[in-house]
Amino acid sequence: MSGLIGIIGGSGFYQIEGLEEVEDRAVETPFGPPSDAIRLGTLEGRRVAFLARHGRGHRIPPSRLNVRANIYALKTLGVDAILSVSAVGSLREHIHPRSFVVPDQLFDHTKGRASTFFDEGLVAHVSFADPFCPVLREVLVQVGREAGETVHDGGTYICIEGPQFSTRAESHCYRAWGMDVIGMTAATEAKLAREAEICYVTLAAVTDFDVWHPEHDQVTAEMVIATLQQNVAAAQRIVRAVLRKFPETRSCSCREALRTALATHPDALSEAMKQRLWPLVGKYLSG
Repeated sequence: MSGLIGIIGGSGFYQIEGLEEVEDRAVETPFGPPSDAIRLGTLEGRRVAFLARHGRGHRIPPSRLNVRANIYALKTLGVDAILSVSAVGSLREHIHPRSFVVPDQLFDHTKGRASTFFDEGLVAHVSFADPFCPVLREVLVQVGREAGETVHDGGTYICIEGPQFSTRAESHCYRAWGMDVIGMTAATEAKLAREAEICYVTLAAVTDFDVWHPEHDQVTAEMVIATLQQNVAAAQRIVRAVLRKFPETRSCSCREALRTALATHPDALSEAMKQRLWPLVGKYLSG
């Protein structure tokens, strides 16, 4: 059975309409505080936990997000699936602004972000060949199209450090590499969600063509926000529709990602490390 459903809202997606029985929960984690209080409630008959990725009011830039705290907090609340909404630029002629992409691949081009829970005292190597939950991807594409939106099935999301947008040379390079959309958040979230054994999928809202396109001399925050205002309402409709069709059981392997990933022998773990990571690895250490 599925548990609590996490929704991470990106730029312009600071709250979700229709949430009932609302409770804001401030969660402390060993990695510090999450981006904001997590808003618990009921949406379309499902219990959800909503987190504004950049904080309500957009206070935290991508490179300063405490993603470990965000994912850990959602995990401790009982979240076992995350629907992420993020803004991206298009690197392909056929992927137009105001459309959506449900990517199936990632390319992490960030620099020095904390993208693992297992950086000291406990080593784990999770499988990450397919970074997004295949079951949730299929549902998201189907529901988005049924809602009348243009939804591209698959593509590679390159995640850059930011907060600056790309140079023209970088944009052309990413196209030559075979990338399809460009953003600043999904790779870190997807890696940590996999380590936390949480199904993760991204609904990427296309805001611009990036600077490779001859009609775009530059990409500005003003341009992105203007398009986002049109995308957010559609994204919220898609998310609500996904909740109505959310699979009660899932055949993916996301929720057993650590089963063969832990490299450190349990006897070598300190009690402090066990306590720190117990919500993630406890089921593998208590047998």
